[in-house]
Amino acid sequence: MKKSFILALTALSTFVSCSKDSEKAPVVPELTDEVLVYEPEKISDNLVLVTDAGADEVYLLQKDGKKFHEWTLSNELGNDVVLEENGKLLALLKTDDDKITFGGSGGQIQIINPDNSIDWQFVYSTEDYNLHHDIERLPNGNIIALVWEKKVATDAQARGYQTNNDFYVESIIEINPTTNQIVWKWSSWDHLIQDVDNTKLNFGSVSDNPQLIDINFNTFDHGDNMHANAIEYDEKKDIIFISVNFYNEVWVIDHSTTTEQAKTNTGGNYNKGGNLLYRFGNPATFKSTGTQLFSNNHHCNIINDGLPGAGNMLIFNNGTKDKQSTVFELQFPNPFDFNTAPTVIWSYTNGELFSSKVSGAQRTENGNTIITEGDFGYWEVTSSKELVWQYNKPGFFWRGYPYKTTNTAVVNLKK
Repeated sequence: MKKSFILALTALSTFVSCSKDSEKAPVVPELTDEVLVYEPEKISDNLVLVTDAGADEVYLLQKDGKKFHEWTLSNELGNDVVLEENGKLLALLKTDDDKITFGGSGGQIQIINPDNSIDWQFVYSTEDYNLHHDIERLPNGNIIALVWEKKVATDAQARGYQTNNDFYVESIIEINPTTNQIVWKWSSWDHLIQDVDNTKLNFGSVSDNPQLIDINFNTFDHGDNMHANAIEYDEKKDIIFISVNFYNEVWVIDHSTTTEQAKTNTGGNYNKGGNLLYRFGNPATFKSTGTQLFSNNHHCNIINDGLPGAGNMLIFNNGTKDKQSTVFELQFPNPFDFNTAPTVIWSYTNGELFSSKVSGAQRTENGNTIITEGDFGYWEVTSSKELVWQYNKPGFFWRGYPYKTTNTAVVNLKK
């Protein structure tokens, strides 16, 4: 069973078998107690970049459970951390005084050298806005990041919001790390609709306008009604995917717009401005019929070129309603159509796979999928859904990014 450990001796015997004809038994790796091995010959030869927000630890994990490299952080994790090709970490961390502190908050971005020194730092944290959850490097060297923006209750109510609380909208900023300037911005605030009060702004038919966001889909007292938790950039289409946990869906927006165009419904490559180009996972958000695929979701990510399933998306469906998590591989309609759901190409679930928070999945070169189960650790499964490897220890695991030891990032890390 996944929640129990195996003895190191048992793990060793399954991980590497010895030949009876050998005069000497071969040297085998000693596994840590956190590792469970099921099909050793089918395990990918990747390290896993572990981000444990529970312990504020980041390390490269070997499949035998030992740490290949680990970092010391200056602040608590704000969730996302990736190892870049130059061997440095790109990390989202909390500040010492974040003012907006919903789960996943982190008011600064750092680039961290292999020796733990800070190469670059960008702080974006006040009472009115705060970075959170996810960041991503763009091909042009800039960095996009999720931001909560506080809108006071009176301003939100003028747009038809049906509570007396402040409202925290989702935004994305693009930072040029050379100049520390914000060079592009998109905000959901500019693309809201409501159908409850015709005397207020944004009034219209929610069902007739799937390109807009219903401000009253959730009206939680705390005001964090959207709670985005992931962004993904598609370079080929110049679009951004946003995983919106409390709407149980993913939004797609055009990155080719200017900041001014992103406030409107025209401009950009798709001539839709900053309106949603597509959304999927929960048709109820725009009062449409159809099957709800997600019950809370994390880590929407496009499978990279050269990997099995390239161009499709992996996403972790937390499955909070049924307490059963599932990883989906999705293929999108071409062109995007609000009334057409993505096609499920592959999926994986297990009676013991469930995390109500964080979590994710990444494809490896051999076609396996590394699954992060937030309160458990990591699973590796094959394309035929065989469980081949697990890493289990107390923690709160954000994601697990796979890296081969020959990857440029790992090679540069060790220089």
